[in-house]
Amino acid sequence: MLDELLGRASLKDRIDELEAENERLRNRYEAESERRADAATARQDAEERVNRLEDRIAQLEGDLERGSDAESGVSVRRRDFLRGARLEAVLDRLASFRTGPEGALTVGVGEDGLSESVRDDLTDVLGDRITLVDDAAPCLCCVDDAGVLAVTLEPPIAPDRDATWSDRFELERERFLPTGRHAVALVRTDLFAIGVYEGDERVDYRGFESDVKGSHSKGGFSQARFERIRDGQIDDHLERCRDALAAYEPGGESADTPLYLVGQRGTVDALVEESALEPTATAAVDATGDPKPALEDAVRSFWTTELRVV
Repeated sequence: MLDELLGRASLKDRIDELEAENERLRNRYEAESERRADAATARQDAEERVNRLEDRIAQLEGDLERGSDAESGVSVRRRDFLRGARLEAVLDRLASFRTGPEGALTVGVGEDGLSESVRDDLTDVLGDRITLVDDAAPCLCCVDDAGVLAVTLEPPIAPDRDATWSDRFELERERFLPTGRHAVALVRTDLFAIGVYEGDERVDYRGFESDVKGSHSKGGFSQARFERIRDGQIDDHLERCRDALAAYEPGGESADTPLYLVGQRGTVDALVEESALEPTATAAVDATGDPKPALEDAVRSFWTTELRVV
């Protein structure tokens, strides 16, 4: 009665309603948190399963390829990864090869494979072994018309040569070896390093690391918030990378200096897509550690050529 006279009854009723609403919202929040946590866990499980399946597919494809080679008796005679002095020696040996007029074929093989006319010419020389050229694509293929010498080379800079018949192989050394002034930039989600080189000697360097969160094992709102923070940190890091590369963009002070951009494939692609950057070449490399040694590893990896003797 006293509460009604003082007007407190309606306030108490409102308090009860708000407490009930608060309890309902709390239960809804907890249910939603559990649902998001379950969804995050399910997504992580799915991603792990996808990774396992992709690894298994790659393994089976390798088994299938080896099985096909075994059945057909076709396999590369030698496979090697060349760099530095050893690569120069092999290029010198190929360059010294001489034959009659139009007896040596040099051709760039892209992702789409050989043109029909070139395929017909090579089939006459290599027979079933032409499949080994397809397996090596993209590559540079050097074959003489007698089949005495037949190799594919996968240089750091993708080959861009139409079929050329000559008395020698046409090799562009700048696609295989570091020549003149150029820059190599390494980018990861948490690291950037760039070196300016004269030939194989580094004459300038800049590198830095950014504070980017690593992996996260929790679910629910905690993981969603973590991922938003990490994505923002990566965006900030890529912005720093773009600023560091500004001098090497078209119109910059080093516009005539070739730039080779390497690192994690997704990160490299994102950096190129979101800027006016037009690198001479890009490549995926596995370079870990601090900026300077990571750049050294990346440079060694980039300037490596795969040789296959078919």
